[in-house]
Amino acid sequence: MGPQAAKSFPGQQLVTPAAPKAERAKQEIDYGRRGSGYVFGAFQPASGTALTPPYDRRTTTNWVDFLGEVDAWIDPTVERIYAVVDNLSTHSAPDVLLFSLLHPRWEFVFQPKYAAYLNLIEPWWKVLRFLALKGRRFETWAEIEQVVQRATAYWNEQKHLFIWGRRRRHRQARRLGIATLPVISLI
Repeated sequence: MGPQAAKSFPGQQLVTPAAPKAERAKQEIDYGRRGSGYVFGAFQPASGTALTPPYDRRTTTNWVDFLGEVDAWIDPTVERIYAVVDNLSTHSAPDVLLFSLLHPRWEFVFQPKYAAYLNLIEPWWKVLRFLALKGRRFETWAEIEQVVQRATAYWNEQKHLFIWGRRRRHRQARRLGIATLPVISLI
């Protein structure tokens, strides 16, 4: 999901006006990062289940650890695992190549540049951001980890087939308009 940071924006207390002429109340400046990290994700569109473990940094070691966690999470009877990944350098590091040699059922598919829409987890990240992060303030990275885990658990309880693309809306049948040809009967 990319880097997520615990930030706080408004101040904790009101600041008293400096001069007697100032009438409006102000807040102290309290902008700061309270920790950051990365959420890695695996998604099975056929069943709708998701796995989102958080990590402190985005390193090759964490990526290989995540792949091992996904390998244990997916049913062992599955013969092929296709991992659709972007062209980040950690996704094609030597340790990842060794992982793919040790786990022959894995196949890495690298998406073209500027084609994030081809990766099915991208629309799911949008859903996760809505469920976990939208409209909330977090003081620490641990709070973000807990909220993401709760949102993923909620999603997995309600899991369903994930359909790629825009949500289909009911359309009314088209009415005949001015441009239709008149029906002419020959006598």
